[in-house]
Amino acid sequence: MSAVVNSATASTRVRHLATVTRELKKTGLYDFHVENGAKMVPFAGYSMPLSYGNVGAVASHDHVRESVGLFDVGHMVQSNFRGPTATAFLEWLTPSSLSALSPYSSTLSVLLNEKGGIIDDTVITKHAEDAYYVVTNAGRRDRDLAWFKGRVALWNTGEKAKQFGPVDHEVLEGWGLLALQGPEAAQYLQGLTSFDLHGLTFGKSAFMPIEGFNLHVARGGYTGEDGFEISIPPSETVKVAKLLSKQPVQLTGLGARDSLRLEAGMCLYGQDLDEDTTPVEAGLSWVIGKERRETGDFIGAESVIQHLKDGPPRRRVGLIVEGAPARQGAQIYTPSREFIGTVTSGIPSPTLGKNVAMGYVQSGWHKKGTEVEVDVRNKLRKAVLTSMPFVKTRYYRG
Repeated sequence: MSAVVNSATASTRVRHLATVTRELKKTGLYDFHVENGAKMVPFAGYSMPLSYGNVGAVASHDHVRESVGLFDVGHMVQSNFRGPTATAFLEWLTPSSLSALSPYSSTLSVLLNEKGGIIDDTVITKHAEDAYYVVTNAGRRDRDLAWFKGRVALWNTGEKAKQFGPVDHEVLEGWGLLALQGPEAAQYLQGLTSFDLHGLTFGKSAFMPIEGFNLHVARGGYTGEDGFEISIPPSETVKVAKLLSKQPVQLTGLGARDSLRLEAGMCLYGQDLDEDTTPVEAGLSWVIGKERRETGDFIGAESVIQHLKDGPPRRRVGLIVEGAPARQGAQIYTPSREFIGTVTSGIPSPTLGKNVAMGYVQSGWHKKGTEVEVDVRNKLRKAVLTSMPFVKTRYYRG
């Protein structure tokens, strides 16, 4: 399949998260993208770059796997939570063991509703016992911010806050967020900073000088490659983007971002996660701290702990599909034509040359190596369940 066709297909995939009933928002790099030949598309309420110039999604994907790419993820919501009870507050909102995190360490986590469903997935970085940096999804902005506002107000009227102090929530409006991703990302960034990046392993962060700017840099990302996510004040975003986009760095859009994240087994909220899915069903049980399972002192704990104890009714799985790619909504059947689940994400993998997909199937049919069939455009295609990530991750762990 040509890169041009792949870009068009990617455009179709990302548009489902667009907010078409109101004017699209713009990140601080909108003009920068246009100047660099970006094809802009609606995504999660924002106008975002799908691709740049005549570089197709597959070529961009391959460049990130082989060298280094730069992504604008400034549409994401960046927040600070501060206060003497910030740890206890965030441990109420999530099932993670944040009290066990060391300073400047991060963890993937989930915000849960009262039924244990996932309101959003999030990355939480602990700066100190009373200070956290939290990144949430753009497509869930209104839901998340309303949830935070309501929970903070409720928490601050409670006994812990009255005894030890309240929590304050600050949204970093207009701040930039850039993801520098790929096997050559560290070498490139090291040329711009005196900070020794060898000491910054996956899941760690630090404030560091980058050519005169003092920026928060977290080692990690959404592609499965080594990389960094860099938070930038509004007035400096364009300058830093220009600094980080020189050769061999290639500007990379949503088309490649989607295929990279799926190869890495990463979930996309709204497709692979929603408020009717618990973290146990989603294969995210590892974000639930051991002691949290015992105390159950987080929102939605009853349903989550029940799923941990008895097993969930369905489970997220990976599939290799023969013949044609299975897209979101494709139904999954047993070889005897019994319906058992649905595909939530699917692509032709540029790296593997195979059709990969992610979805949910009934428990009991989730074991690796299980053969199933997937309805792709009214034709049943053979598929086999496989472990994720589909492409081995290359995070830097020191």
